[in-house]
Amino acid sequence: MVMNQAFVENSNSVQMLTVTSEFAGQRIDNFLFRRLKGVPKTRIYRILRKGEVRVNKGRIRPNYRLKDGDTVRIPPIRQSQPDENKETRIPRAILTQLDQATLFENDDVLVLDKPSGLAVHAGSGLGFGLIEAIRQLRPDANFLELVHRLDRDTSGCLVLAKNRASLLALHEQFRESGMAKKYLALLAGSWNFGDKTVSAPLMKNTLKGGERMVQVSQQGKPSVSHFHPVNIFSDASLMEVRLETGRTHQIRVHARHIGHPVVGDSKYGDTEINRKFQKQGLKRLFLHAHSIEFTLPSMHEGETLLISAPLPAELKMVLNKLEGHS
Repeated sequence: MVMNQAFVENSNSVQMLTVTSEFAGQRIDNFLFRRLKGVPKTRIYRILRKGEVRVNKGRIRPNYRLKDGDTVRIPPIRQSQPDENKETRIPRAILTQLDQATLFENDDVLVLDKPSGLAVHAGSGLGFGLIEAIRQLRPDANFLELVHRLDRDTSGCLVLAKNRASLLALHEQFRESGMAKKYLALLAGSWNFGDKTVSAPLMKNTLKGGERMVQVSQQGKPSVSHFHPVNIFSDASLMEVRLETGRTHQIRVHARHIGHPVVGDSKYGDTEINRKFQKQGLKRLFLHAHSIEFTLPSMHEGETLLISAPLPAELKMVLNKLEGHS
């Protein structure tokens, strides 16, 4: 990326930047988030919406993906000066937990065991997320980007790319269903379907209060989940769920759609079931991304990388209690 160094600190004039191959494929909003550090995301989306940011002299949407050779116009915009105390906003306990959460790492990717309760990025009233915390832990890292997302209350395997080539390759696998993601979910009720595929399109809605909800709708995007029973109890069932698509809240909405909501789900779940399991010690959503499989550009043809995350202790405790009563 060709840029004036003064722009990084504070820009009082229009900047014209030329995109190189290293940044090709990145969304314009994500590109601006990294380049305009200290500028609120709401401000960045505003200048995009108003057409103040231009690519090749034309207006673009926030999801526009940059191409090699694109010319990006960024308007004059004031950036906050670096605040040495800003890092203290992320609790030390979270930084320590993430520092010990590495499942796999090489020159291309970092795979973490994301804890439940931590969003993957800042936004919606959250001052920080996992990606901000990891960047704080690794200030010398030139490139760290989320390959995919997990719900805030979901734990388990989360992949970060450490270079542009890996990010683009993994995004392509994600789009083409070439990334095998499997979850463990405790569903309400005794399962009697055997192996079951749920193919139900999903559509996102935003309620008046700003809360995001997802529902099954023929106007939604194609969504496919494969449910496989692992252990069936009298009033709950442990399932392995494999995703073909990666829609927001997909497992949770599909599970509810077939009458077996995820235990501990305050948004789509069963209130009475949740209350019962809370009394047994479950304080979170019982949904865990337990394995992920993918390939990298540096790997030989036919090779795959399979990474798994152990079930958290608080979820094991619930299963132990269920097994003791079965």
